[in-house]
Amino acid sequence: MDRITLRIPEAQLGALESRVDEGEFPNRSEAIRHAVREYLGEESEADRSVSRFVAARSADD
Repeated sequence: MDRITLRIPEAQLGALESRVDEGEFPNRSEAIRHAVREYLGEESEADRSVSRFVAARSADD
């Protein structure tokens, strides 16, 4: 997997971090990968993995 540098407005970063903090994604990188896959119209095992992570986390609450 390649690494890239991304510059986004502070408000967008804050919204992204909130979604990570709320447990929707395990980290910012996964949230950004999800957004790119969604933009490209791709569904992958990674998307299913994130869904399982969220479901498991919700079950623990």
